Amino acid sequence: MTDAALRVEDTPPVMAMARAALYLRVSTGRQAESDLSIPDQRRQIEGYCLSRGWEVAAEFVEPGNTATDDRRPAFQAMIDAAMQKPSPFNVILVHSFSRFFRDQFQFEFYVRKLAKNGVRLISITQDLGDDPMSVMMRQIMTLFDEYQSKENGKHTLRSMKENARQGFWNGARPPIGYRIIEAGHRGAKVKKKLEIDPIQAETVRRIYRMALNGVDDNGPMGLKAIATWLNDNNIRTRDGGRWGLGAVHQVLTRTTYIGQHKFNYRDYRTKAPKPESEHAIMEVPAIVSEAEFEAVQRSLKARSPKMMPPMAVGGPTLLTGICFCACCGGAMTLRTGTSSVGREYRYYTCSTKARQGAKGCPGITVPMDRLNEAVVGHLEWRLLDPKRLEEMMDQILERRDEWVEQRRLHVADLERRATEAEAKLKRLYDAIENGVIDVSDLSLKDRIAELTATRDQARGDAERAVTHIEKIGPAITPESLRAFAMAARRKLRQGDGSFARDHVRAVAQRVEVVSKTEVRIRGLRSELLRTLTAASGVEAAVLGVRGFELKWRARNDSNVRPSDS
Repeated sequence: MTDAALRVEDTPPVMAMARAALYLRVSTGRQAESDLSIPDQRRQIEGYCLSRGWEVAAEFVEPGNTATDDRRPAFQAMIDAAMQKPSPFNVILVHSFSRFFRDQFQFEFYVRKLAKNGVRLISITQDLGDDPMSVMMRQIMTLFDEYQSKENGKHTLRSMKENARQGFWNGARPPIGYRIIEAGHRGAKVKKKLEIDPIQAETVRRIYRMALNGVDDNGPMGLKAIATWLNDNNIRTRDGGRWGLGAVHQVLTRTTYIGQHKFNYRDYRTKAPKPESEHAIMEVPAIVSEAEFEAVQRSLKARSPKMMPPMAVGGPTLLTGICFCACCGGAMTLRTGTSSVGREYRYYTCSTKARQGAKGCPGITVPMDRLNEAVVGHLEWRLLDPKRLEEMMDQILERRDEWVEQRRLHVADLERRATEAEAKLKRLYDAIENGVIDVSDLSLKDRIAELTATRDQARGDAERAVTHIEKIGPAITPESLRAFAMAARRKLRQGDGSFARDHVRAVAQRVEVVSKTEVRIRGLRSELLRTLTAASGVEAAVLGVRGFELKWRARNDSNVRPSDS
């Protein structure tokens, strides 16, 4: 048999008569819209088929998807078609192997999967056979494509991180409360930034207010309560959907809202958080203050079952979860005992001593009723002293005028948005009356609904913002401060004489038992001021207090010394 005869017999049947599927791909949406790559790929592959007399049986176009993974709609549709029995085509044609895959392992996996069903992959610019040498060359090419893809990705990510550091938006959908605006041009590229969307930003601020003070200052609300209130009051997400726990949690934990948007925070494939060293911080306009944000984080942490057991959050014991032994730092937990006459006693006891005995900690035991009374009594008559409060309220008054001005500008922006929407609606109605617009146009109804919703929400948010401004009320005088101190004291106790746990925890975040005659009460100045302003009707947003160290009761004169406890 001659060499020519061998070559003819060794030629795979697919080469004699082939039904081909064309796979055309570009990596980005911008290329799909403005580039000539896909038409050029189609022209070259169709010419390749024509020169060999092959029939084009199908075409799969992938506009704007990377080849580093198989999460591509057109790619999966092509694979599904190729795996049918019989397959509608027996050849898949690509311009180059990099159009098919840029991951060497995945490339070989799909090539072998297709081969089992009699479908062959051919590159018109890297035409190789099936002999061992050609297979090795193909693997080398795909390995190089994978390396090149990773290198390009590394350099692209570096450029995007620098772009973010300079304050420019890299794309994707902005967080709720923001919208994208053009910030200039650099060559042919349009640089974009984020600005506050007045309508959605008010929803974000409302969520923070509810997390800190609740509705009408009825006390802090959890994620579920916030989501339920928003849905019940017909306040929808940006897409018009209902709020869920995840969406509320994201709003309350995203640093974007204090002006620090984190870029490259998560791996886009696995969604796993990246190390902080890989983050790029993009400065954006802040919607809430840092004090509000930090207070919310502490509240979420305190409510988390991972940080504190459920009984510490919702149990009946006043100081559970905030009372600690000053000797070892262990929690003071409730212990009970019964006297010889059947009377039950309740104590706060060092948990380390209870578990390990005196060798673990020489901690002490304090009667629960006496310690509760000592702590609340000190908060009432020492911390809530009018002279002491006057010094703290001065910090609020210094920021009040600035806050009012910011809110008035915000109201003006909302009213402008409502007026613009109303004017657009009027022009639409005029055009309909004059016969300029066809009333049967399907997009007309959606546009009218969109403008109506924008107008109504802007008006409603403006009215609520004006109400918040009015809640500030008149200047605080010594007389009103004394009245406020009495009201704040009453909030520490229930009507039946029991203690109000939420209000106690709002002003005292840690109680350290030093001895039977000495207790240290420590708290955050920002939390104390927030509690005071909430009780006095001053909007929480005026609190620009920075400083989150436990320091407002650090001096010796702040120690509680219940002499008989």
